[in-house]
Amino acid sequence: MKQVIFYAPFYERIIDEYKAELYIKGQVNIRKKNHILRFMPTMFRIRKGVREYLMETYSDIHFTAPDIYDQKVKASVGTSSEFWELDGDLPEYFHINVYSPTLLYDKLLSPLSPEAMKYYSYRIDSVKGAKHNLQYRISFKPKNKSFQLVSGYLIVSEDVWSVREMRFAGRSEMLRFNNLVRMGDVGEADEFLPLHYNIDADFRFLGNVVDADYMAVLDYKSIKQKAPSSAQRKRVKGKYNLSDSYTLTTDTNKHRKDSAYFNTLRPVPLTMHEQELYQDFFLRRDTLLYPVKPKNKNLKFWGQIGDVLISRYSVDVSKMGSIRCSPLINPLLLSYSGKNGLSYRQEFKYNQFFAGDRLLRIVPKIGYNFMRKELYWSVNSDFDYWPRKRAAFHINVGNGNRIYSSDVLDELKNMPDSIFDFNQIHLDYFKDLYFRLRHSWEIVNGLSLEVGVSMHKRTEVNKSRLVPIKPFSQRRALLEEYPDLIAKIRHSYISFAPRVTLKWTPGQYYYMNGDRKVNLHSKYPSLTVDWERGVSGVFNSTGVYERVEVDVQHNIPVGLMRDVYFRFGWGAFTNQKEMYFVDFANFTRSNLPIGWNDEIGGVFQLLDARWYNSSRQYVRGHLTYEAPFLLLKHLLKSTQYVLNERLYLNALVVPHLKPYIEVGYGIGTNIFDLGVFGSFANRKFREVGCKFTFELFNR
Repeated sequence: MKQVIFYAPFYERIIDEYKAELYIKGQVNIRKKNHILRFMPTMFRIRKGVREYLMETYSDIHFTAPDIYDQKVKASVGTSSEFWELDGDLPEYFHINVYSPTLLYDKLLSPLSPEAMKYYSYRIDSVKGAKHNLQYRISFKPKNKSFQLVSGYLIVSEDVWSVREMRFAGRSEMLRFNNLVRMGDVGEADEFLPLHYNIDADFRFLGNVVDADYMAVLDYKSIKQKAPSSAQRKRVKGKYNLSDSYTLTTDTNKHRKDSAYFNTLRPVPLTMHEQELYQDFFLRRDTLLYPVKPKNKNLKFWGQIGDVLISRYSVDVSKMGSIRCSPLINPLLLSYSGKNGLSYRQEFKYNQFFAGDRLLRIVPKIGYNFMRKELYWSVNSDFDYWPRKRAAFHINVGNGNRIYSSDVLDELKNMPDSIFDFNQIHLDYFKDLYFRLRHSWEIVNGLSLEVGVSMHKRTEVNKSRLVPIKPFSQRRALLEEYPDLIAKIRHSYISFAPRVTLKWTPGQYYYMNGDRKVNLHSKYPSLTVDWERGVSGVFNSTGVYERVEVDVQHNIPVGLMRDVYFRFGWGAFTNQKEMYFVDFANFTRSNLPIGWNDEIGGVFQLLDARWYNSSRQYVRGHLTYEAPFLLLKHLLKSTQYVLNERLYLNALVVPHLKPYIEVGYGIGTNIFDLGVFGSFANRKFREVGCKFTFELFNR
């Protein structure tokens, strides 16, 4: 195994590029089911009385080193409405580089990883073949239980130490899988590439049992290979365009679904049982041998309503676009934290493509915070009219967080002889209705400019009443002494502000999808500068202010399946006149569910909501470390359910908190995320709190 692990990094990069045709066949057998099965977002639509389903796809696949797979489906046929993707991402099971340190797109730690001997034990089961052409069958198993470790065996060839066959079995909370990968022969062009896959999967969830069998065959059309001595791929400096490696997953113009055409493509003949499944399906669909009983219209209507409530669905509107919705009753969209309480969210997505890859996108969102009894809604729309330069118009409208402003109230209370009853004045809590219009444009690769305007109408939650408590003669004198202050008191306040945002990401990798430029990652941090200035007299606006914010963030891989995230920011309000509200763009809170990837950990979990709107300036910093085996590796058997662990360090400096610090620890599983946090303010311990978010089927 030391020899196999030593050569694995060379073989991992030895293939520069290949093009192949990929055939996948899947057979699904629903052994047990109940109504809960319909709640699964990844499950295809099940037909009444049908237990077995057959699905096939034929694709063109293009691989570019180091690990970019472009799979374009060109034909499909089957007895179900869609291909069942196991735990949500089937292609990753057929995009395996057995020499990579991780499997299934970094979900599993490979037994060929440089660090594998820390986590796996090995044993030679058998040796076969002639002298100087021996093949070793080596079994491996985890030293500790974990969903990120697998068991199985390898068959490797002596001298060259390349893999002929690999079987690995693993599981999540609901899915058990067994994947067999057969490689090419020694000396052949496909020696380091998979030729055949077999996957057996067993899905169990709350009384539902689903078995699935998949097989895949690859037919290589071209293979570009490097010599092992030079297989460490180096990217040319300044070459950030990866367009040769990325295209659409499905070419809708060439995708065909008729069975006659698919018969000409199928490389492996169907079994008798599979032919019977197709015959029965087409007879039911295309003939009158199976008459359909007329349905009660009321039952049909409520059945459709039930589908909307518990099923994920898409609606394709001919010549008008597509709408995608998640189930309305979905516990996966719930979250809980000590500060925000229980929250629920829902969103819809409308997309319409035009000539030249122009795109119109409209995303309405609604949410409800049960602790504050507040309903949130927004509509975000984007029109990408020049996708090659990422030029677009953006319109955002909705109701934001309810906001505090004690500016006027404090001035009233500080009057030497107040004339009003403060119990009747409620200028410290406002509802927010906002409208934002922006235009974005990428000037050069990685450098983007946004210009636009932002409008807010903030209205008192409880309407204030200016009730006098002094005799008329005294009131008149004070009113004459403080005319500007009294003029500030209104039931609603309008602000109008031009806004400019500049974002720079050096070394931005990207690819062109037709005329559309899609940005990927970068080795360098992203810097954002955001400026906004309130102007009075426009649409009855009164708020005069200036806001400036600077934000820097980055993700740094520091090892196998380990990452460090950091984010730093500064912001300030200046030139304040009349009534204004402290409402930062980057330093803000969310009342709705935020999952594991919560703005790269850049969120304060325990900070009181009023601090976001009461300080005219801030300095913030966030540091997060993520790893699969951090603290829980040897503690309990139940820790095998933990996929990732995180350590959080968040710091904030505002005028009355010098500093505010949060430290936290979190775990991520396939079902939920849980974090525990402790906070310190002005060098004194304050409190402990937690965060809980559902993540089932959401990874």
